[in-house]
Amino acid sequence: MTSTPDTAPGTPPGDRSRLRRRAGTAAVAALLLTGVPAGAAVSADAGTPRTATGPQGQKLTVSATTGLDPAGQKIRVQGEGYGLTTGIYVALCKDNGDNRVPSPCLGGADMSGGSKTSQWIVPPGDPYEGDLASAFGPGGTFDVEIEITEKADGLDCAEVACSVVTRTDHRAAGDRTQDVRIPVAFAGQEPGEPGGGEGVDVPAGTVSYRSAAEFTTAGKPLDLLLHPDSKKLYVGADNLPDTADVDERGLHVLDPEDGTSESWISQAPGSTGALRASAAARIAGPLPGDGVVYNYPLRGVGSATSGDEAASGVWLAGPTITDIAPGTTPDTVLVAQGATLSEIERATGTATRTLTLPGGTRFAADPERGAVWYTDFTAGKLHRVDLASFTVTGSFDLPGGPGMAGFTETDPATGAVWVGVDRSVVVFDATGTLVKTLVGKDLARGAAFDTETGRAYVVWQDGGDLSDPANDNNGTLTVYGSEDFAPAAKDLSLPGNHSQAGAASLAVEPGGATVFVTSPAEGKITRLVRQVSPLVTHAPADLTVKEGEEVALTAEAEGAPEPTVRWQVSTDGAQTWKDVEGATEPALTFTARTAHDGYRYRAEFRNDVGTTRTAAVTLTVTPATGGDSGGDTGGDTGGDTGGTGGDPGGDTGGDTGGTGDTSNGAGSTGGDGSTGFDGGTQSSGGSTTDGSGSTGTTTGDPGSTGTTGTTGTTGGSTAAAGGSTGTAGDSGSTVGGGVAGGSGTAATSGGGSLAATGATVMSVTLAAAALVGTGVLVHRRARRRTEGAL
Repeated sequence: MTSTPDTAPGTPPGDRSRLRRRAGTAAVAALLLTGVPAGAAVSADAGTPRTATGPQGQKLTVSATTGLDPAGQKIRVQGEGYGLTTGIYVALCKDNGDNRVPSPCLGGADMSGGSKTSQWIVPPGDPYEGDLASAFGPGGTFDVEIEITEKADGLDCAEVACSVVTRTDHRAAGDRTQDVRIPVAFAGQEPGEPGGGEGVDVPAGTVSYRSAAEFTTAGKPLDLLLHPDSKKLYVGADNLPDTADVDERGLHVLDPEDGTSESWISQAPGSTGALRASAAARIAGPLPGDGVVYNYPLRGVGSATSGDEAASGVWLAGPTITDIAPGTTPDTVLVAQGATLSEIERATGTATRTLTLPGGTRFAADPERGAVWYTDFTAGKLHRVDLASFTVTGSFDLPGGPGMAGFTETDPATGAVWVGVDRSVVVFDATGTLVKTLVGKDLARGAAFDTETGRAYVVWQDGGDLSDPANDNNGTLTVYGSEDFAPAAKDLSLPGNHSQAGAASLAVEPGGATVFVTSPAEGKITRLVRQVSPLVTHAPADLTVKEGEEVALTAEAEGAPEPTVRWQVSTDGAQTWKDVEGATEPALTFTARTAHDGYRYRAEFRNDVGTTRTAAVTLTVTPATGGDSGGDTGGDTGGDTGGTGGDPGGDTGGDTGGTGDTSNGAGSTGGDGSTGFDGGTQSSGGSTTDGSGSTGTTTGDPGSTGTTGTTGTTGGSTAAAGGSTGTAGDSGSTVGGGVAGGSGTAATSGGGSLAATGATVMSVTLAAAALVGTGVLVHRRARRRTEGAL
């Protein structure tokens, strides 16, 4: 940014404030209420009341939708056109989007008839009509009142999007035809927009994640993999009971940016070899170029690529497959069937090696170090299997003994094995030595590693049982340094991610810019993006300049999203700060003025995560002062006075005065000489009358001093000597002689000159001629103006 000349960089354009709200994501799912596609068309009017239209033409009207009292208030809810064969609940619920059940809801499923936070409406004549429920009026109408608050019963509308909804009651869990939603917001929010920035005033370079998108295009997600070559997101999924009209089992291939479905492989060979609809339980690993190898229940091992109509695969004998991973060759996979570990050929299902362990169900392979780590959560044991010999080479105790099964994963970079058990993650190094125990408030359910940044990602799921004080229905994503185990990002709340319907899984884009987390209970995948508060990488330093010089201050910062910058100035020693008008570029440039002396400047960088400022720097402005003497010396008859002047480094110039002509014995100096910077204004030395010399005037720089005036003599008398001191200016000029301020040389009759001192001896005749023939010569030079002061 370059400020306009003569405009002080310090004028505030006015206060600017930004409303920031905490980012939210999904909340809870501990309500046995169901609900799914809420494809209701909401009226454009953002005021109150608001009306929405349901999938079968139902009309829902809510009396108040914005600025609701967080502490609680009553609202009126009316409906018409609802079916007279299906009961509904009316409640404030977490809005999980189209084709997903609105859940959890304030007040839960009201099956007692005493709730004030939800209402149960049933067809006329329904067995529950009366004390427990109200009946629909003619035409499927209802008119009820509910009391709502911002936070209660595992629902926090400050963290998640909430709507007043209608949805089928508990007797028709998979029916989504009665779902109608109207977004609402409590004071300080916008309807349907609980998100926002992470806030300000966090340490520079703070790493955090925020929800960027939620995908509901892959049923009930069980496992996922971001393909390293094709960059497609493969999702193994089961069917959601809340979408009874669609069977979503299979292997889904999604665009990782927006969740658009690119392919859906729903069928795989069963026990007889015939194709059948099959869920995809666990993904073993990627195929070269594109595609994955995966396990489908109960004992299927399949492979598929985006665009395939069905998976190819084999059906194994024996117990149910409990885990799967890539084998020691491209054509094999490692398979756990309870406590039995086998390596099988993918094409035939033939086991090439088999090992039975003391117990266990889950394992993690470390091909780099030729090891498999097998976890027996029931016995509280961790076994190490050597891949070369296919034998157990070590057994280790899990701290705390037996516990709830979570995960077993190995860090490709270090060989450490991370085991999630109950509410802890225990970490063993590659030799089996316990090195760290990480404790969380929720259940440790999944982990992934990013070798580029050396970070480990852990997803913790809430228990989902609100009768347990330890539960709140919200999960958590944590990030650690994989070697020092220090937190590498702010913890991120995962509202609604609980373990009642299955374990969460996650995938990390190389470099950690994007993370994908599944929530089986909600039937969705959340895409998280990394954000970093501004971190200054280049800051300005204190600066001293002269008045009129250009000032250039630069600052740079990195962050995600890319931070914006604004420059600020303080004129009172950093007690108060004002924005510099228009200064929103990394460089701030302007012309220094003396008024800026002592001003302090700083750059402020902002993004959604926080605000970071550079240290304040001080600008010192010194005046433009005189320097070399480029003075002028007068050279006319009688005595001239001149001035010296000029800035240091000024131009030096001037012509030697010419030889004066003589008339009646009077000689005058001719020519013009100048020195210093561009000139000031000077009068030449005056003429002499009867031996008295007039004194010339000089305009010059401060501190420049005129040379001593010449002294004339007539008939033995001495003319008055004159000298003057110059005033401010850039330079002086010389009339009548001298190079660089030296004395001129005049031709005389009957006399001689003393050039070194400027004293001239002349006759009375010469003096008289000077009086008659010489006036006052004024020499002016244009003074160059220097722009700069604001």
